[in-house]
Amino acid sequence: MRRRALTAAIGLALLAPLAACSGESGPPTLTWYINPDDGGQAEIAQRCTEAADGAYRIATEVLPRDAASQREQLARRLAAKDSSIDIMSLDPPFIPELAEPGFLAPVPDDVAQAVSADVVQGALDASTWKDKLVAVPFWANTQLLWYRKSVAEAAGLDPSEGVTWQQIIDAAKDQDKLLGVQGAKAESLTVWVNALVESAGGHIVENPEASADEVKLGLDSEAGKKAADIIGQIGRDGTGGAGLPTADENASMVTFQGDRGSFMVNWPFVWSATNAGVEAGTLPKDLVDDIGWAIYPSVEEGEDARPPYGGISLGVGAFSNYVDQAYEAAQCIVGVDNQAFYMATNGNPASNTKAYDDPQVKEAFPMADVIRQSLEQAAPRPQTPYYNEVSTGLQETWHPPASVNPDTTPKESSEFITAVLRGEALL
Repeated sequence: MRRRALTAAIGLALLAPLAACSGESGPPTLTWYINPDDGGQAEIAQRCTEAADGAYRIATEVLPRDAASQREQLARRLAAKDSSIDIMSLDPPFIPELAEPGFLAPVPDDVAQAVSADVVQGALDASTWKDKLVAVPFWANTQLLWYRKSVAEAAGLDPSEGVTWQQIIDAAKDQDKLLGVQGAKAESLTVWVNALVESAGGHIVENPEASADEVKLGLDSEAGKKAADIIGQIGRDGTGGAGLPTADENASMVTFQGDRGSFMVNWPFVWSATNAGVEAGTLPKDLVDDIGWAIYPSVEEGEDARPPYGGISLGVGAFSNYVDQAYEAAQCIVGVDNQAFYMATNGNPASNTKAYDDPQVKEAFPMADVIRQSLEQAAPRPQTPYYNEVSTGLQETWHPPASVNPDTTPKESSEFITAVLRGEALL
């Protein structure tokens, strides 16, 4: 039997829906399923409850920490038509998977127009399916190129003017330094592959709205080969370090913070984490002064990079008893003031460009303008209902990095993922 992304979830719909109490009196309680954070979403829920002035209240329920488990829980419950799911904080790659079978309530036209104003393009792209906004952009995320100023200066590079992957690879090798990249067999590897393919002018999935039998992959292409060349080179020549096959975002940050740190691609959390380490005395006091930031490296000189896109969009459950109130609440949640608060206090970048002018944001993130620019250039991961198959297939065939070969990996990867989508192979 073919393995389809949502078919599996529907078949496993074992969790009974938590139906809203029919006898509920007073204003309705909207349940917002949130990803774990530092308390920012709960604070915003309280703010919007107060702003609703009795029209509704918002209660939060925390989802599992990892995105795959979040997806599984929500997909099962939505497949069971759970009416208790009013608002969901959704990882962008899973939005098409929930939108395609009608698990997300349609976004009203007036709401779509309101929540799209001043929003970075990456967030709009990630919240869109079949040319319609199907989720509300909340916070956005992107990777920057972080660099040790001393290493860049010794190499004669000015990353603020733009650099290529080959330039930073050569600079690290020449100075016997290490690159901070994510080579673990995990979602972070998919993020890296996608950013390289997109930056080289290609797409992992060329027809994202197609059925599983008709999905066309763009891996076996010049863009795919260029991506494989970069990953394979870093894996084989040692510039990614001995721990590259298991390196996630935190591990690569530790490498970057060490004596052999040079350049790193990573999310903005590394800035607050590094400052916290310096304040705690676990990192050298002069480390922060040696750190610079720039747009993600280009694959080809003179061509804009397509940095990774992450973040969270808000989906409204199609089976909610309070769809209208949920969309009203969603608009409050993503208000500019709330996005600025969330970015300044929880470290999650805003999707609305006006939030970047907030003084607290500028104080917390001196690289705020670069984050905003990166989000405008960012490319979401493949928007397809079969994202789980595509991502897991990539991880199976592009790992470990040292085994990646431009002459073989893109073709073998494409053939394997295609076979999985057609039910001819198992992940």
